Amino acid sequence: MKATWNGAVIARSDDTVVVEGNHYFPAASLDRQYVTFSNHRTTCPWKGQAHYYSLLVDGELNPDAAWYYPDPKPDAEMVKDRVAFWKGVQIEP
Repeated sequence: MKATWNGAVIARSDDTVVVEGNHYFPAASLDRQYVTFSNHRTTCPWKGQAHYYSLLVDGELNPDAAWYYPDPKPDAEMVKDRVAFWKGVQIEP
C-alpha cells in the first residue's frame, strides 16, 4: 500500500493494519522529508489520544493530515507505532 499527496509518496508498506476503514502504516515507512510538526490532538474513546502530523510537499501544507497514537489504550495496541492519513491523502495498492 502507498499513501500519496500532492504527487509525493508519503508512506509505502506491505504491512498495514486496517482499523475503522483506515490503513495504518508503520511509522518507519514515512518519508520524513514530507512530514512536519502539528500540535493538534483529538481523543478517541477506545483508542486514546491521537497526535497529528502535517504534510509539506513542494511548499504546500496539508495541516493535520496524518495521525497516530503514541500510547494507545489496550484494545488499540494494533495501531501503536503506526500512522494513518486523511485530508486528501490517497491510499492505494
